Amino acid sequence: MKKSFFFLFLLVSFFSNANVRMPLLFSDGMVLQRNKPIPVWGWADANEKVEVRFNKQTKTITADATGKWMVKLDTEKAGGPYELSIIGKNKIVITNVLVGEVWICSGQSNMEFQVSKTMNSEKEINDSNYPMIRHFGVAQDLSGFPKEDLKGGKWAVSNKENVGDFSAVGYFFAKKLYSELKIPIGIINTSWGGTNVETWTSREAFENSSEFKNMIANVPQVDIDSLSKSQIELITAKIEKIQGSKVTTIEESLFKELNFDDNKWPEMKAPELWESQQLNNLDGMVWMRKSITVTKEDANKKALLELAKIDDQDFAYINGVLIGTTNNYTKKRTYQIPEGLLKEGKNVIAIKIIDNTGGGGIYGDTSDLKLTLQNSVIPLSGQWKFNVVQIKSEVSPNGYPSLLYNAMINPLIPYAFQGVLWYQGEANVSRSKQYQIAFPLMINDWRTKWKQGDFPFYFVQLSTFDEFGGNSKNGSRWAELREAQTETLKVPNTGMAVTTDIGNAKDIHPTNKQDVGKRLAAIAMNNVYGKKMIYSGPMYKSQEIKGNQIILTFENIGSGLSFTDSNGNLKGFEIAGADKVFYVAKAIIKDNKVIVSSEKVPNPVAVHYGWADDDTEINLFNKEEFPASPFRTDNWEMITANGKYNVSK
Repeated sequence: MKKSFFFLFLLVSFFSNANVRMPLLFSDGMVLQRNKPIPVWGWADANEKVEVRFNKQTKTITADATGKWMVKLDTEKAGGPYELSIIGKNKIVITNVLVGEVWICSGQSNMEFQVSKTMNSEKEINDSNYPMIRHFGVAQDLSGFPKEDLKGGKWAVSNKENVGDFSAVGYFFAKKLYSELKIPIGIINTSWGGTNVETWTSREAFENSSEFKNMIANVPQVDIDSLSKSQIELITAKIEKIQGSKVTTIEESLFKELNFDDNKWPEMKAPELWESQQLNNLDGMVWMRKSITVTKEDANKKALLELAKIDDQDFAYINGVLIGTTNNYTKKRTYQIPEGLLKEGKNVIAIKIIDNTGGGGIYGDTSDLKLTLQNSVIPLSGQWKFNVVQIKSEVSPNGYPSLLYNAMINPLIPYAFQGVLWYQGEANVSRSKQYQIAFPLMINDWRTKWKQGDFPFYFVQLSTFDEFGGNSKNGSRWAELREAQTETLKVPNTGMAVTTDIGNAKDIHPTNKQDVGKRLAAIAMNNVYGKKMIYSGPMYKSQEIKGNQIILTFENIGSGLSFTDSNGNLKGFEIAGADKVFYVAKAIIKDNKVIVSSEKVPNPVAVHYGWADDDTEINLFNKEEFPASPFRTDNWEMITANGKYNVSK
């Protein structure tokens, strides 16, 4: 009995002497926001006295009944390095702390995109010794309920060893700011590829939205484990119905073989991500097979297999023999086929694809999917057999609303910062019209939760990408999403970087992130830091119909409208009459206005500019070389008008 009592005493003593603990954000090398009160918070014993020391400040606080505590340090000027000390029953000392400008970077894969993958990456990495620039990479995580702390993450100093893993957009933004301000810059990167805006938005925001309150009322709050189980069951049942067989790895070892019978396997198109096909949001392992015929002349000779790009990892086989593997979703696959492997007659290309998150499968340009033989080229685009052998047990971040807000945003609150950089929208193109509501909802949600006013929120308009061949005739989901982003500029203290001129129609991840960062920085320099400059390209303002012409007026023309074309053609303009049929139009610049016309449209009523998934050729700029944002002058119904966010339960 005495022993039991003594053990209980020790147990009580242990829990009553819990150490003071800090959020992961508060760690060595951190950057604090200048010229604003600085929240510092953490956990301790209930009612424990906590002392916080920083520079010449000392603040004391008593933890509440749950052990939570928070103080607000007085504003500090840019400087450092300093030490931040937190003293309770134990003492925590955080070293090498700087005070400067802090920006949060968030969104999907184009914000996640690392410096190591950008154009001229080697040069950028070699020129990255900026000890005043710091980057905090938030570990990817999901939660059905708001979390108090992050799963992981650390501050890293900009140098050759670290910068390759930084968010490229965030880094180039920070680099430009530092060159102008010469003060510490902190970037907090919380992003996840392939994610929709709804997963970054809190449940409370949906509950208070007329657009989403009915949706969220039917969505229970669930823990991730139970959610994972139910989603796996749902996805498995769907896949097994599609392929008419079990999702299993039992026969997987046979799938690479020449003589394996795949006649009963279903088919999908390549190159095209399977998210836009039967497999939807599948993350897991999929085999794809394609049979080809090789002539006697080409058999037994060296050849080259090109597989475009594959998201994420592939293992490529020819007639059962592994010829290459790559684990980089941005890299084109090019594999040498050794002499003697190809046979006369039937040959089989088999690819095991592992998709960890976001998009999955073979994607890219059809011209990059081929087999180059000694005497001929065999195109490999078109239908491929497929079989799903494994489904990831992890819940997709798009599986339920608020999962990323709960795990990767809420733990950052109320950290003081200057503003937000956002690069997302690709995952929402099917619901572009609703994005006009969903995106501002998220912005206002974050502002409400942080209680730091209408802080700057700058975002990147989607670049060109020929996903579906959308245009004015067929409708364009991507053009509609760009329009939704433009409409979001009506939200106070927002800004948009237009990137139509630096994209890649064949690659959803353009590698020129340098100019993206610089354009975002130009907005910040003008709006936040008082360095008055041109920071935007022309934005459509109004139209005037005169006879068979439409005269367009623009804002943000800088020192004047211009265009880039050696042949003297202003491109990207279309014009339509009341029949809503658009024709390529003649466009000229006169008195800093654009006059649009077509012989085929004697009575015009509307103009489109850059209204296509792929708007590579549009070329209207101002003389400061900022591109004009795509636009339309009509309000006719869009192809995404009925796209609504819903949750499969």
